[in-house]
Amino acid sequence: MIAKIEKVESGYKATFERLFMHPVEKVWKMLTDNEQLAKWFSELRVDELRKGGFIKFDMQDGTFVDMEIIDLNVFSVLEYTWGEDIVRFELEQESDGCKLILIEKIKEMTNHTPKDLAGWHVCLDVINKLLDGKTIGSREEEWKKWYEQYVPAVKKASEN
Repeated sequence: MIAKIEKVESGYKATFERLFMHPVEKVWKMLTDNEQLAKWFSELRVDELRKGGFIKFDMQDGTFVDMEIIDLNVFSVLEYTWGEDIVRFELEQESDGCKLILIEKIKEMTNHTPKDLAGWHVCLDVINKLLDGKTIGSREEEWKKWYEQYVPAVKKASEN
């Protein structure tokens, strides 16, 4: 199921929800431990895991972008800047695992927005597979499949 995309006062909001059959601590580690993070989003690296700390984005050209951690509650909330936007992960313990909610607060929709949303979609699927001890086939093929669904969804949200 694709993210729920809606217009809000400050721009747009995309909300992804996933249920992982693993405890919060294992899911949290996927988001914050650099060794685990590299397995699903190799360009990201936690520099300082604290409110006011930074996550670095490797631009693959020798430069890095610092993304400030603006909210942090261990095992529960990780929120950081993403360019003009904000990315927020919320974790909730469930009886049969952990619910992960990823919210991207988007200032302005662009032609790149469906690409980013499809990317987050695949990243969450990859996290799930990794936690289950499995691998995902071609990330590129998965991304293309979801991108085709996010293009009209972003267009529809932009028109509302």
